[in-house]
Amino acid sequence: MTINAGGKTITLIGTAHISKESIEEVRKAILEEKPDMVCVELDKGRYDAINNNAWDKLDVARVFKEGKGFLLMANLVLAGFQRRLGNELGIKPGEEMKAALETAGELGIPHALCDREVQITLQRAWSRCSFWNKSKLLASLLASAFSTEKLSEEEIENLKNRSELDGMMNELASYLPPVKETLIDERDRFLAAKIWTAGGTRSLAVVGAGHLEGIKTHLEKIAAGEEDAAVEDLNQIPPRGIFSRLVRWIIPALIVGMLVYGFYKLGVSSSFSIMLRWLFWNGGLSALGAILALGHPLSVLVSFLAAPVTSTTPFIGVGVFTGLTEVTFRKPRVEDAESINDDIGSIRGIYRNRITRALLVFFLSSMGSTAGTFIAIPSIAGQLFK
Repeated sequence: MTINAGGKTITLIGTAHISKESIEEVRKAILEEKPDMVCVELDKGRYDAINNNAWDKLDVARVFKEGKGFLLMANLVLAGFQRRLGNELGIKPGEEMKAALETAGELGIPHALCDREVQITLQRAWSRCSFWNKSKLLASLLASAFSTEKLSEEEIENLKNRSELDGMMNELASYLPPVKETLIDERDRFLAAKIWTAGGTRSLAVVGAGHLEGIKTHLEKIAAGEEDAAVEDLNQIPPRGIFSRLVRWIIPALIVGMLVYGFYKLGVSSSFSIMLRWLFWNGGLSALGAILALGHPLSVLVSFLAAPVTSTTPFIGVGVFTGLTEVTFRKPRVEDAESINDDIGSIRGIYRNRITRALLVFFLSSMGSTAGTFIAIPSIAGQLFK
């Protein structure tokens, strides 16, 4: 597909991401056309991943301190999904993009990474989700990545018509309609804008076949002056909505209010039993999550003691403490970073790898604390107002 507009000639190559034929098609197109710019549907993170240098500088403790545990976990899950498909189909996802970059390098043609960072896409989707939709998003990612179900021949053929990332994004969009625009529509616009501004007058862009029509539409609008090629707004994380900000305060205030009210209404002895009930549900389920993740004994203890406290504050979650405890007493090794791409493809590998196990401790202790909060509130209220 070729677009001639605004003094530019842009050739779009729609690839079947999981297909050996696509690799040859890309190499042939670049060798024959010899464009002055090659654009690929990759971001810096996925570029590093296909070149096996994405994890060697990962500071897991810093990730937890910055509150990015859930985002790192989602990114790892996407990588695990890619790895599983590669094993099923006998070819690594993204190889046609790698071939495009290698061929461009051989000919001395500059290249541009034109996709938006996966983390930003997930953060924007995350910011638009309610609590329950966040849970559904993570559950869907986990189910897609770690499913042991074998693909049928028909499913394999269908996968050859889309990228592994696009396939997951489409599934998530159908499962969570509120984030469809973020996961799918925005990427078409982003890719088109980056291809347009990449430089050169004769460029060739290698993208997933599913993006062709969307990119073509946006490129034509940019050329006609109907759409701006600036996409800084798509790289911004929207601020939390009013309701989301209020919920962070309402639930802790409700918990503290119930505990204080119980002290004045029922006295010291009865309020002590309320405190124990809160500790049992919140700390107990958080500790259970850490146990299921096979966390370090101190991680389990920290989850039990910290969860009842962190649930009464809007500023920090128990996962930060359990994750930091886990990486402190089970420091990630060099081999964990080197083998992470293989380990995230199986449950056994996740538990074996100290990086992914720390994330599992973080995730399950957080989910346990959340479940404990929603169980404990009605339980305490029943005791207060019976």
